[in-house]
Order: sequence, then structure tokens, then C-alpha cells
Amino acid sequence: MNILITGGSGLIGKKLSRILAEKGHNVAILSRKQETSNYKVYTWNIEQNQIDLKAIEESDCIVHLAGANIGEKPWSSSQKELILKSRIDSANLLFETAKKISKSFKCVVSASAVGCYGAVTSNHVFKETDPYGNDFLGSVCKNWEAAIEQFQSLDTRVVKLRTAMVLDKDGGALTKIIKPVKLGLASALGSGRQYVTWIHIDDLVNIYVKAIEDQNLKGAYNCASMDQKANKEFMQTLAKTFHKPFWPFNAPSLVLKSLYGEMADILLEGSRVDISKILSTGFKFQYNYLEDALKSLYINV
Repeated sequence: MNILITGGSGLIGKKLSRILAEKGHNVAILSRKQETSNYKVYTWNIEQNQIDLKAIEESDCIVHLAGANIGEKPWSSSQKELILKSRIDSANLLFETAKKISKSFKCVVSASAVGCYGAVTSNHVFKETDPYGNDFLGSVCKNWEAAIEQFQSLDTRVVKLRTAMVLDKDGGALTKIIKPVKLGLASALGSGRQYVTWIHIDDLVNIYVKAIEDQNLKGAYNCASMDQKANKEFMQTLAKTFHKPFWPFNAPSLVLKSLYGEMADILLEGSRVDISKILSTGFKFQYNYLEDALKSLYINV
């Protein structure tokens, strides 16, 4: 297939592009600027509502990964607006362009997040049928997914991958979390009872490939490993992997909130998610356990 990827230069986009190309698909990247790439590059300007029409005309499938990093900066009003608009406006531009030329696709596969259920700590295991959370991330995901669902009106199969924290040594949240661990400062955050949902980058990329190629996949899927630990146990496993001490004194919630503001909620709160739906498709995870996932990324630790 001819597959168009937005956010193709990001953590997931780079690895997904390579795997898709290796499988014989024709990969194209939708970028804000013309850049040197191993793949065909189309340009768009979301703020000016402009896009290279050929990007839409020549694509069989769209993978929508574009969106500002939620953990890059504290959530000021302007940053919140950027996080939301970078996802919604980009999806709307893709849809409206396709609608104008009556273009349908074999599939549109979009990133989403397990944060859709809200930053809460509970014993409830969230399923795809559970409602969106009432907080900022819940609202972002609700609007994000609604923008993608518009493609259904173009007779297009839509898949939304609600993703947990992605484990990859080349970037993302894990690279930030392990910094104090490597310095010998590992400890639980806040209460330490909040759950940490995660997925290995290789498993996530393989889920994207399955979502593209398997016509039976439709709707939302939770994408997380089954080994969803409480934060205290998660941090203990990190410390063990890097042969560093784990301190019994938790990092105080007030300190984290003073540093990160509202964004600290993604560190201090968390519940488990049910993954039976993605497993029911026949997908098999390579990395079911955190220790194995970490060792695969940091083989020499």
C-alpha cells in the first residue's frame, strides 16, 4: 500500500516507517518542511490550512502520529492549546482535504492515549468501552478521536490506538525517568500506589502494522503490556536493572507539582487498562514483562 505518515520524524514514526518499507509498502512522510529522507516527503502547513493535495490523492492509508509532546513542557494555557490544536487541527485538515475530493482510504490509523480515561488511581481496569475522563487529557483524547472518526463518513476503516508510556532508549518518557535512577536516586513518586502502564516500542510498532494490514481491526484498542505495576514496583525494577539503590523515601507530590504543575498528574496518578481486545485479534506481545523489556533496550546494563 501507499502509506502516508504524519509525525513521521518522531519516535514511533521513524521505526514504523522502516518496518513498513521492509515489508514492501510505499511510505511517504507528511512534514512541515521539505526534508532529506529515505521516503517521499509531502509538505503541509496546519496553521495556514495548506497541504500538498498529492499526499491525499496518492495514499491508500494514513497513519496519524502528529501532535505536540504532552511531557515536553509544563501545561500553561498556551501549551494546553498547542497540545490540543496540534492533534485536532491536523486531523481536520486531513479529513477536509479528503472530503473535498471524495477520497476514501483503506484505513486511517491514529495514535491516541490511555490518558483518555483520565488521570486517576483506582482498582478499576479500564476497557475501551469506558467513558472519557473529565480532566485535560481525557478531553484531548475525546476530541482527538472524534476528529479521526470523521473518516468513517468517507467509507474508511478507522483504528485508534490508545497507547501507554512507550519504552524506547532513543527518546520518550523512559529516557527522562531513568536519569535519576542512573544517578542512584531511584524512589517511588508520590504515593507510589499509582499504576504505570507501558509498552515496548517494538510491540507498539507491530500493533500499528497489524492495524494497517488486518482489515478486521476497527475502533479503539488499549495498547499496553500486561505487566502493569504500581509506581513503587516499577521504579524498583528500574533500579534493579541498572544495579542502583532504591530509596524508601518517596518523592513528595508537592515537589513534583511545584516543578511540573498540572502535568505532574501523569506521574502521580494512573490506573490499569484491559488489553483483552487487542489480544483477541491474535496479536502477540514480544515483551510481556518489564524486566525483559528493559533488558532488551539496555542490554549492557
